[in-house]
Amino acid sequence: MHILVLGSGVVGVTSAYYLARQGHQVTVVDRQPSPAMETSYGNAGQVSFGFSSPWAAPGIPRKALKWIFQEHAPLKIQPRMDTAMARFMMQMFANCNSERYAINKERMVRIAEHSRHCIDALRTDTGIGYEDRQRGLLQLFRYDAQVDAAGKDMRVLEECGIRHRLLTESECVDVEPALARVPGKFVAGLHLPDDQTGDCHLFTRRLAEYCREQLGIEFRFNTHIQHIKRNADHVEAVITSAGEMKADAYVLCLGSYSPFLARDLELHLPIYPVKGYSLSVPITDETGAPQSTVMDESHKVAITRFDKRIRVGGMAELASYDLSLLAKRRATIEKVIKDIFPDGGNVSQAEFWAGLRPMTPDSTPIIGKTRYDNFWLNTGHGTLGWTMSCGSGQLLADLLCNRKPEIDPTGLDISRYAA
Repeated sequence: MHILVLGSGVVGVTSAYYLARQGHQVTVVDRQPSPAMETSYGNAGQVSFGFSSPWAAPGIPRKALKWIFQEHAPLKIQPRMDTAMARFMMQMFANCNSERYAINKERMVRIAEHSRHCIDALRTDTGIGYEDRQRGLLQLFRYDAQVDAAGKDMRVLEECGIRHRLLTESECVDVEPALARVPGKFVAGLHLPDDQTGDCHLFTRRLAEYCREQLGIEFRFNTHIQHIKRNADHVEAVITSAGEMKADAYVLCLGSYSPFLARDLELHLPIYPVKGYSLSVPITDETGAPQSTVMDESHKVAITRFDKRIRVGGMAELASYDLSLLAKRRATIEKVIKDIFPDGGNVSQAEFWAGLRPMTPDSTPIIGKTRYDNFWLNTGHGTLGWTMSCGSGQLLADLLCNRKPEIDPTGLDISRYAA
């Protein structure tokens, strides 16, 4: 079977990898000159299987109102006349109750935990390196109320069999020794020892090289996807700047831009771009830098160790498709690294970046079939595309190839939005 994968971000390339491993001819199409040049380029670097939690949580509507007036709040909304934004916020707020949170959290953890096994196997099978570390994640709590609120997440982790441990301040320092330099900044931490880190851009580029050289996958870069030709229940071709491309099956992996192409098929994907920012900071003091990923719960900012850099990523900004770099957002993520790891790197020399995360109202990706017999979805991963990419790619390949998947796919496809 010839399969056309639309998009060469981390989700598109992992989808292509797993499809090719099942013996299919695969072509990947993207408008960029190389893989992982958009959302996958500068993300936070955390591969956080146990930290997979919905943004839509109890109390978020109240917090969102409070954050409007805070200078360094984790969520910002750019005022604009945008019906898509209003619709997305209404749908997200509808998920901000305990019942929906538990359902969505379980779905996310189900995919993420599967992804942990998949990426471990992929690393062994391909031998690729991407400045990866397998040293866990430490979620830092500045206040006792945050520790109490983490109880519901720990119950889900327990039910899913994910290792975790609530640490005292001194035990946090045992995990991340550089925290000894900032006493009194936090009261406790939640340690997830099986979480990982790595450069998503490097991972995707090297996996694409492996796919091309070892699996025969064709990559068509600098090719704009313009339109889909279809009949009542079948996709006939994709129209691109390089002409018409035909295949036996098609997989949509265009992240925040997926809804535009899906409209050609009268598929309404409830995906909205949530802008995130990052800094890539050169390390100046090895002992003052993190060893893995540290997540500041108050500001929702992740600080991740690469070989010679610290990646600081965070913020959630609703600003449609605006990719402008705002100095006040940089100030927020600078504030966090200076507060927790003040001696680790030279912030003045950091690379500042912004990307669009494809968020669904329930924070869960959309993976699986559509009403068109040869058109499939693997999109809407929000802030966790890197974390969920391998598990999502494997699941998508199993479903498309009519193989029994290793996890239950219930609740993950577009049908959950049918109502």
